[in-house]
Amino acid sequence: MTATRNNNLSASLEDYLEAIFNIAGESKAAHSKDIAKSLGVSKPSVTGALRVLKRKGLANYTPYDCVTLTGPGRAAAAEVVRKHNILKSFLVKVLGVEKDVAHKAACKAEHALGQEVIGRLLCFIEFVTTETKRGYHLTTRFRRFRRKNSPQNSNRQDNVVGDAK
Repeated sequence: MTATRNNNLSASLEDYLEAIFNIAGESKAAHSKDIAKSLGVSKPSVTGALRVLKRKGLANYTPYDCVTLTGPGRAAAAEVVRKHNILKSFLVKVLGVEKDVAHKAACKAEHALGQEVIGRLLCFIEFVTTETKRGYHLTTRFRRFRRKNSPQNSNRQDNVVGDAK
């Protein structure tokens, strides 16, 4: 995520880029009120973030007008969206997490996990997909294993985490 990290963006600013990118879609423009609604923040918060993104050369912003992303802004936003989608895909397809829960978790994790971890998750998803096509249904087997071995609030999870140290 070179473009984002080079601009020293906080997780919050990455969220704004992602929201603009997702809202804009084909039109390539977003409105402040839509960004505020998407992120569950106030319009003044959006205004402050847009000013920072403009100062960093990532967004074209004029008060009371549409917001668009610059080339570097689109690249940084696309990288955040890519990480989010990889994480969400892993959580849903591999771990069997409900989509809404996976979306919220991906939103938090996308900022904290580096390229190496995201790359390995993507590689693992591709491995599972390839093995499934070859007849080895790893996700199905994992879900059965989880149901069988993961009673609610058991200490088993603590043992697994302890083994990883």
